[in-house]
Amino acid sequence: MYEEKFMREAIRLAVENVKQGTGGPFGAVVVKEGKIIAACANTVTPDCDPTAHAEVNAIREACRKLDTFQLGGCEIYASCEPCPMCLGAIYWARPSRVYYASTKEDAALAGFDDSLIYKEIALPEADRSIPFLNEKEDTAGEEFSLWKENKDKTVY
Repeated sequence: MYEEKFMREAIRLAVENVKQGTGGPFGAVVVKEGKIIAACANTVTPDCDPTAHAEVNAIREACRKLDTFQLGGCEIYASCEPCPMCLGAIYWARPSRVYYASTKEDAALAGFDDSLIYKEIALPEADRSIPFLNEKEDTAGEEFSLWKENKDKTVY
């Protein structure tokens, strides 16, 4: 169930991040059973890490605190609609619900335009601005055969 206080915290993190000059204008909060498990801002520039978006940071922190790799029963509150990378991370984390405040169009107006990525995903690999080339080696696929045969694996 949506709670305004959690969204306000995600937005506060984003605003504070900009004011302090410690990263981009994004914040995210992971909530479980009405309690904040993780609250993070974007740290792309100080961490020199293009994956250090607020949602990814919050997912990582929440998973560590909960000692799990999935966030079932959790909700994510994001100050902005998640980008394609964060969207993927969210689906892998499997929270129960995601709430966001600003839209991807709002972000684009501030210089954070993800439309290129959405367009690139739809293109054939060779036509992308960064070409993706499948160079299958003779040993490629062995890792998947081993994974399928492994009886002790943790499925995710």
